[in-house]
Amino acid sequence: MLNYLVNSAKQLITMMIIVGIVYAFLRSKYNTFGLIAARIGTGAGFVLAVIMACMKNFTNKVDTGMWNLRIYSVSVAALCLLLIFTAIGKKAEKLSRIIVCAAGLAIIAMIMLYALPDFFTYPHTVLTTEKTALSSAFLYKMIGAVLGLILTFLVGLAVCKGAGYLKTGTVFLLMCLIVIVNTMKQVAASFSIMLAKRIIASNHTLFVIAKYASNYSDWFIYVTLIIALAIPIILWVQSFHVNEPYSNNAEHRKILAKWRNIRRWSNTALITMVLTVLTMTVVYGIANREVELSPIEDAEVKDGAVYVPFEKVSDGHLHRFGYTSDNGVTIRFIVIQKPNSSAYGVGLDACDICGETGYYEKNGQVVCNLCDVVMNINTIGFKGGCNPIVIPYDIHDGNIVVPIDGLVEYESEFR
Repeated sequence: MLNYLVNSAKQLITMMIIVGIVYAFLRSKYNTFGLIAARIGTGAGFVLAVIMACMKNFTNKVDTGMWNLRIYSVSVAALCLLLIFTAIGKKAEKLSRIIVCAAGLAIIAMIMLYALPDFFTYPHTVLTTEKTALSSAFLYKMIGAVLGLILTFLVGLAVCKGAGYLKTGTVFLLMCLIVIVNTMKQVAASFSIMLAKRIIASNHTLFVIAKYASNYSDWFIYVTLIIALAIPIILWVQSFHVNEPYSNNAEHRKILAKWRNIRRWSNTALITMVLTVLTMTVVYGIANREVELSPIEDAEVKDGAVYVPFEKVSDGHLHRFGYTSDNGVTIRFIVIQKPNSSAYGVGLDACDICGETGYYEKNGQVVCNLCDVVMNINTIGFKGGCNPIVIPYDIHDGNIVVPIDGLVEYESEFR
């Protein structure tokens, strides 16, 4: 659950802020015309994201890298047009209005097309391991993803509402800074894609830029949040120096009510931004804290097999065993007695999806150390999902006998 909360927050926060502030700028500068453009961009972005998510889930026709490169290209072009024609302004007022609104529309649609498809694929991704949408693990993960969506949506909404009370020039400046920061990240990512696809020749400088941008990608989010934080701060400062004229008490009450509303949106922006940062740092640390696997227990190795006595594993808890190959690689496997049964679940301490990160026991349940999927203990020993890789074994004279040949076959999983 926490991992999905963190991932969705990281995935969506930049998109929500950009959509919110571009929406506010277009509405502030071009009134109804700008508002219509922003709404079209939002609708188009949503529809395109749904189509992209479906194509990713149900076809193999999507080259994510190339699609991202196209999205980045359109976004950069749209930003350039927006800057140029905003600067032209009144010299070609009608043309500038159309081009700037079209550019804003494109920026909104492209950032949504980039950020939303992976979010929309979460249910399908979880179902590849959970098998059913009725499982508690599926429900918890979807709750985490939805909480991330709600949190970031509130940030974007607060940015949009707050920016609506600022001067158009101030909104334009903040919007440009935010979009430029995102564009810098996109340009660096473009270098990575083009180098990987050999669209451009190998270049050490571009490789270093792409590597650092990838390694420190969260810093682009933090910078975006810091710039967006200027909106509630400016409004709070202005709220202490209100000098709007009024001719009667009714107008005065109306002014006071407006500024109370401004402070509410400013508070919402501040609180949700702080919660987003805490999600990306504190909650991330909790969700990804390292779980120490139980030690490998002793087991007799003879006659080309590992012998595990029943009495050693008949307590209903998870037990971990291993065999060290001639290459010095320790191949681990787990054994657990199934609930209300004399049968045992035996499998490799690794799975096809998450690799050799292993499993641990928590509150009587077996959990994948990487993705936090809770295993159905009764299905351990069977193929599917995040279950341990199936290995051959026999029952003989009160022992679980695991052939060494069957373990060495998976030596590469533990290298």
